Amino acid sequence: MRKLSFNEIRKEFLDFFESKNHTRLKSYSLIPEKDKSLLLINAGMAPLKEYFTGAKIMPKNRATSSQKCLRTADIDNVGKTHRHATFFEMLGNFSFGDYFKKEAIEWAWEFLTENLELEPEKLYVTVYLDDDEAYDIWHHDIGLPADRIKRLGKEDNFWELEEGPCGPCSEIHYDRGSEYDNTDDDRYMEIWNLVFTQFDKDKDGNYNPLPNPNIDTGMGLERLALVLENASNIFELDSFSPLLKAIEEVSGKKYGETEKVDESFRVIMDHSKAMTHLVYDGVIPSNEGRGYVLRRLIRRAYRHGKLLGIEGLFLANMIKVITEIYNSEYPELKEDIARIIRIVEQEERKFQETIDQGLNILNGHIEVLKSEGKSELSGEDAFKLYDTYGFPLDLTMEIARDNGITVDEENFLAQMQIQKETSRKSRSFDGGWEEDELDITGYEKSEYVGYDEYSVLTTVDGLLFEGEKVSSLEEGQKGIVILRKTPFYAQGGGQVGDTGVIEAGDNVIRVLDTQKTATEVYYNFVEVVKGHITTDDSVKATIDLKRRKAITKNHSATHLLHKALKMVLGGHIKQAGSLVDEHKTRFDFTHFEAISQEDLKEIERIANEEVFMAEDVKVDLTTLEGSQEMGAVGLFEDKYKDIVRVVSMGDFSVELCGGCHVSNTSDIQMIKITSETGIAAGVRRIEAITGNNVYDYMNKLEENERHYEGLLKAKKGNIGLRINELIENNQRIEKELKELHSLKDRQLAQDIEAEIVEKDGYKLLMHKFENMQMDELRSISDNLKDKYSDIVIVFASVSEGKILFLASVAKDLTKKGFNAGQIVKFVAQKTGGNGGGRPDFASAGGKDVEKVDEALTEVVDFLEQK
Repeated sequence: MRKLSFNEIRKEFLDFFESKNHTRLKSYSLIPEKDKSLLLINAGMAPLKEYFTGAKIMPKNRATSSQKCLRTADIDNVGKTHRHATFFEMLGNFSFGDYFKKEAIEWAWEFLTENLELEPEKLYVTVYLDDDEAYDIWHHDIGLPADRIKRLGKEDNFWELEEGPCGPCSEIHYDRGSEYDNTDDDRYMEIWNLVFTQFDKDKDGNYNPLPNPNIDTGMGLERLALVLENASNIFELDSFSPLLKAIEEVSGKKYGETEKVDESFRVIMDHSKAMTHLVYDGVIPSNEGRGYVLRRLIRRAYRHGKLLGIEGLFLANMIKVITEIYNSEYPELKEDIARIIRIVEQEERKFQETIDQGLNILNGHIEVLKSEGKSELSGEDAFKLYDTYGFPLDLTMEIARDNGITVDEENFLAQMQIQKETSRKSRSFDGGWEEDELDITGYEKSEYVGYDEYSVLTTVDGLLFEGEKVSSLEEGQKGIVILRKTPFYAQGGGQVGDTGVIEAGDNVIRVLDTQKTATEVYYNFVEVVKGHITTDDSVKATIDLKRRKAITKNHSATHLLHKALKMVLGGHIKQAGSLVDEHKTRFDFTHFEAISQEDLKEIERIANEEVFMAEDVKVDLTTLEGSQEMGAVGLFEDKYKDIVRVVSMGDFSVELCGGCHVSNTSDIQMIKITSETGIAAGVRRIEAITGNNVYDYMNKLEENERHYEGLLKAKKGNIGLRINELIENNQRIEKELKELHSLKDRQLAQDIEAEIVEKDGYKLLMHKFENMQMDELRSISDNLKDKYSDIVIVFASVSEGKILFLASVAKDLTKKGFNAGQIVKFVAQKTGGNGGGRPDFASAGGKDVEKVDEALTEVVDFLEQK
């Protein structure tokens, strides 16, 4: 058995299957692309679903990868056992309708026994109960003895969902020896699972054979390294020893001291790896979705640091070590380390500010419960910890569980639901759209010529009406036209599909949109404006050139803005979506905060500088490797095609792109950023316009300026000065009005002084006003309290059927038991209202205007009784 490091095993595996003519894939992001069914990538095959379904085509129809994965279902067990982890890499080889069981089994055996030199006699396999084909390959072709092949039922060796592709699987196990018989670890450890997807299960439970079966295999990289190193668990691999040492240095503790210490070490190790990769992929801590997963990982790791006695922030040290460990396969982590640390430390610091206080409160609750012989923390207390101190429910439950206490989760969730309902709209995020399924099959790949030709003579290959194939479309009907050769660009890569016209003699068909299938059959949504169109017609197809040119300006501007964003904000910027049409470009990208106005101006300046430089735009067709040598970047749908298209704008921007572009950057004319917003946690969006749209935008601004010049009676170019003048005038008038109101209130106070009644040890003033506001009532009462240190004031104001009450008590009297809150509540309730406030001042509202005088009269009796 060869002793290879974690990183060496990964390379050995990928090199092996690349030698078997597999396309070598770099790990996809942990954030699923166009898959709303998954929160995070949790298996090697997850990012490849569209290749398994045939929606996308992989070169050679076979691939291999080491896919980073994240699973949080068992997060509470991470650290408590030697096996559980949230972050791991899954080695896999895949066939998309190409090879099947024989090759998959033979290559698995070859890799394990020849490349890794695992002892054949220590390998055992399982197969599905009825899978004779797999059994025969293992027994007869590989030569594995029957006593090392075990047949198991559906629960263990058949992969399926309720409906859809499914099939039997075969698991390969390694015998680690008798020393593992009495430990928590398995002696016979599963290391590789080969899934043979050969059936399509229908809604009635029937298993229908697939015409082109697939292969999906998965082998945990960390688990395989454990076997080769004969390590006790995945946390003690040689490659991860620098991380163990880093925790020992910062905590002063030693791994292996106690089980509790080891638990905290394992949590910090696992969660630090997970958070590093998540942040790099664009996840930002938040209270929902992926952001919540990240927040939970950071806070859980931080808490276990506290349990080890670590003071202050420490996760940055872990991240630095992790970027070194993973540098051979993920050098981008090291390149982006400053941003990763910044985001993690922001969350770590935020949690640090509240955790001590929250922990003290939670521990106080636990002590009280124990002293009272109770064993459940209320949902209200748990929610307050969450809402006030940032304690996630799972953290509260984990700490409580360690103390033998449960949490009323149902009540907590009820409290949470109220909060969710109030902010649901602001948190909604549309992750994408799905097309109606159309039966566009049986057609040859379209010949697309629209990069260079805008009007062509071609032939109608097919027509559809209401989803069904037809031989003709008549005037007034809407349907689908499939052309043999087409100038119409099909929607893709963020660029909308072309519109235009198809003509056959006097027949006119308007093209409303253009799409394409995975097999690159282009199809047009059309409306027959005049006459009809028939299959096999010879037609002239012409795009809307004015619209196309506007689109190309916006698309090329997107590339310039993408590069400018990276230059100003940093290399962490990654495209998260785009929409390019004739009106604007909309570009979504990963970033952790709003962009300042200064940075937006700089981004716009850099992009426009390239426009004014009049750089030629060049298109090259090359291999993926060739594009990488050119420094091409981008997120695109055809990154694993044999030949890719590289769009270069001088030396400034080089991107893989299948879209339409200007021939020179000067054709863009000008770029104007019109908005910058956040659309999800860690995702920002800018919108921009180009060309004639900028001209229209400037005209609109000028029109608005003229409008406001007239409105403000300002001279041309002096709107700012005029607004400042008006603000100053307004402030002067407000000051004068305030002085007049004050004078008026003092006069009113003097006018009603005669109504003051001397009582036993205090003075009482009651008065009813008409149409007075609360601030006016308060000003009058303050004037009187300034003059009398032993006065009780009760005012009422009636306006449009509504009543305002005010009660005010001199400070000296509050010490004797006089209470304005009680007084105002009394008079308000007499008129069908309610209210209250402080002992020295209170206000309330009433309803029954007819009872105001009676209520004021009864204040005397109320005070005497008190």
